[in-house]
Amino acid sequence: METVEVVGGGLAGSECALQLAARGVPVRLYEQRPTHKSPAHSTDRFAELVCSNSLKSTKDDTAPGVLKHELDAMGCKLLGIARQCSVPAGGALAVDRELFSAAVTGAIEAAPLIEVVRQEVTKIPQGPAVIAAGPLCSEALFSAIGDAVGSESLSFYDAAAPIVSAESIDRTVAFEQSRYGESGGGDYLNCPMDKEHYDAFVDALLSAERVIARDFEQRDLFSACQPVEEVPRKRRESLLFGALKPVGLEDPRTGKRPWAVVQLRAENSARTAYNLVGFQTNLTWPEQRRVFRMIPGLENAEFLRYGVMHRNSFVDSPHVLDRTFKIPGTRCRLAGQITGTEGYVEAIASGLLAAVNTYADLMGVECASLPQTGALGSLVAYATDPMTKGYQPMHVNFGLLPPLPDAPRKKDLRRRKLAARAVEDTRSYVESRPDLFPKLTESPS
Repeated sequence: METVEVVGGGLAGSECALQLAARGVPVRLYEQRPTHKSPAHSTDRFAELVCSNSLKSTKDDTAPGVLKHELDAMGCKLLGIARQCSVPAGGALAVDRELFSAAVTGAIEAAPLIEVVRQEVTKIPQGPAVIAAGPLCSEALFSAIGDAVGSESLSFYDAAAPIVSAESIDRTVAFEQSRYGESGGGDYLNCPMDKEHYDAFVDALLSAERVIARDFEQRDLFSACQPVEEVPRKRRESLLFGALKPVGLEDPRTGKRPWAVVQLRAENSARTAYNLVGFQTNLTWPEQRRVFRMIPGLENAEFLRYGVMHRNSFVDSPHVLDRTFKIPGTRCRLAGQITGTEGYVEAIASGLLAAVNTYADLMGVECASLPQTGALGSLVAYATDPMTKGYQPMHVNFGLLPPLPDAPRKKDLRRRKLAARAVEDTRSYVESRPDLFPKLTESPS
């Protein structure tokens, strides 16, 4: 069996390497850290999460929840590790990012068929390969990819939220509660604001100094990671329907719903650190200290990590890659966010699929063709369809799924039926291809 070179030790590359090794394929996994640092990573571990620590919803009637069920059917490796390293997050799967990256690193280093090489790759490998270098791919390698696909460089701006020390949060103000849950318990800490406080906070946000001093156009920003200070720029009330939404929460001090609420989610299982949910930011560090300490309960916040913003690069996949994300004329595929498939779990899925299709090439069998009625299948169809215009980063969503015949008029019922069809069709396809998916992993109860 030929050795497959996997470039990049993020979510996609780690999943890809583990999947190939599980199928008996030797892997040479390249990771440039710590020799060459990136603007967003802080460690040299594999599968380091650089933005949020949330892998989104686990609910059966949501697109992220459906994708997780599909990945379970395909025998995903990193999802299992994520569940072992989870922290309370309501209906979402969030992880202790330190434990998660350490566990993935341990799994890779323990795999006898995976050779880890700590160096930068600047050219497209000649043999079978998967480039999962992420949107922070080195300039030299991204330039080589651009030369091979003949495409103009595409990019968007992404951002990460700050993290504060738990002991610096004023617990006489911040209260534990999940939305629509009982006070005095819950997976989030909530910092309530009245209208006067909210207005002052928005004024400070809008006037604060930014690292990249410009007014962003929507096409420059990935909407799911839009800096918090950009949200109210067009409409001051926008945050009340987003990151500061108070719906389903009650301040135990007043017995009433606050005007606005900043939610904090635990970063680790010991709950010694919390991130500010939805507070991705482009503010300078001194301004983050000044403005975010205006939040009730965070007046004396100790920042363990400040929010950062960085430029992410990706290729015009629908027009330069084949339906399996392979670079024409090579034996190399792309995987992860460099293809424009956005999101943590989407990156994991992309790495899994790249491994499966690379394995198919090595075995001389037909590549996987996931049903377009599935969450992953519909995302792949969108990202490889030459008819896709103005390609921009995309995550799984129900809008990508083909409509149901005789679809119910009620949105919630329609989504449940779309979700059930997606999981069933994907599982049926996986069961029909034991040559590519030799073992099924049942969905956890």
